Amino acid sequence: MADSPIPVAVPPAAAARLSLPGGLRHRLARFRGSRHSRILSGSLIMLISSAVVAGVNFAYNVHVAQRLGPAEFGHVATSVSLLLIASSLTLSFQIVCAKFIARNAGDGERAAVYRRLRLRAWQVSLALAALLIALSLPVTRFLRFPTPWIMVLMAIGIAFYVPLGVKRGIFQGTCAFPRLAANYSLEAVAKFLFALALVWRFGAMGAVVAITLSVVTAYFLPRPQSLFRAQGGLSAPLSAGEGRQAIVFFVGQVIIMNTDLIMVKHLFPAAEAGQYAAVALVGRVLFYASWSVISAMFPVTAESSRTERPNHSLVIIPMALVLAMFLGFLGVLQLFPAAVMRTIFGPGFQQAESLLGLYAANTAVYALAVVLMAYEMSRKVANTGWLQMVFGALVVAGVALFHDSLRQVITVLLVLMSTLLCAVALPFFRGARPSSTSTLPDLQEAA
Repeated sequence: MADSPIPVAVPPAAAARLSLPGGLRHRLARFRGSRHSRILSGSLIMLISSAVVAGVNFAYNVHVAQRLGPAEFGHVATSVSLLLIASSLTLSFQIVCAKFIARNAGDGERAAVYRRLRLRAWQVSLALAALLIALSLPVTRFLRFPTPWIMVLMAIGIAFYVPLGVKRGIFQGTCAFPRLAANYSLEAVAKFLFALALVWRFGAMGAVVAITLSVVTAYFLPRPQSLFRAQGGLSAPLSAGEGRQAIVFFVGQVIIMNTDLIMVKHLFPAAEAGQYAAVALVGRVLFYASWSVISAMFPVTAESSRTERPNHSLVIIPMALVLAMFLGFLGVLQLFPAAVMRTIFGPGFQQAESLLGLYAANTAVYALAVVLMAYEMSRKVANTGWLQMVFGALVVAGVALFHDSLRQVITVLLVLMSTLLCAVALPFFRGARPSSTSTLPDLQEAA
């Protein structure tokens, strides 16, 4: 009988070296240390967090929807829209803070950026909260809320929500994606737990209280890194243009993502508005999952803008991840076309199932446009934010003019977002064409 071969144990690292050609090992090593790798790893962390947040938020909304029914759920969903409208300021402070943190290497300078923006955020948020409380009665009548206390509670939540953006900005700017992910997850979990305790007793008001308490919790936990307690000053003043750009960009984004729901709440009966709110909720979950990818891209491209020419290959990974995410969701809808809404929200929402695919397609088109706009904004003061503001105004005008049915409202959104994507993409790729030879080495390194 022939002798059996003697097995030899090979360490995993050695096995990897034996199985890979030298050139491929070199390229993989370069990729692991490249900006593309940082974007990919940060995107994966934020996508996992986004999945957790989406799951918990769905649990919150399903619990509220099943407890309250479409009409009362419409009140809660609209109050969330008010918070999301205020998030234009929250995200503006977050993105400006992340941009300046990424561009400053010293602990003292980063701490000075944090202190300056935190003070400014509290000034803005308290002024906005006071204005909302003063306008609570007319806004309550316009949105058909049952009580003005909903507006008062949301004003308190907004007072903490705007400064929360600065805290998230320092996590994002230092690429501390685990801390950033934990903060988003904590807000969602706190909202769900407070809702479990309050909705059964106080109804819609309990759900709104849960939203406010979750924002307060996220503001205090987790604490910023110790480096932000360092002493120091700014070597250069914060650019007012950066702040204006961020505000314009996120105001346009918030208008596009939320005013359709508010206008439907005003124009349609309460039951239909509640069904539309459930469909829009699914779209929001998908959009904010894509925003988690953009959050990972932003500090990396902002850091590279200090010394380097534009490298459009950095957009490839975020675009591919966002597109894959939406195609996967649309595939699920094809496999289970009549089960998603009824299974998640209950039988009262089954009439909205036919709208879900159309709304998801609209959200996907807009998310791809946002990837391109965020890349431009990370490197310079760009004009795409103003273009987005124009389309936000067109959303308001379009829904006001064409609202014979909920499907017609979503069709208006899809046409406008497709036009916005074309307007953003054409100049981007026209500008990328002449520099294709200069970015070829970067693409080869990432291969």
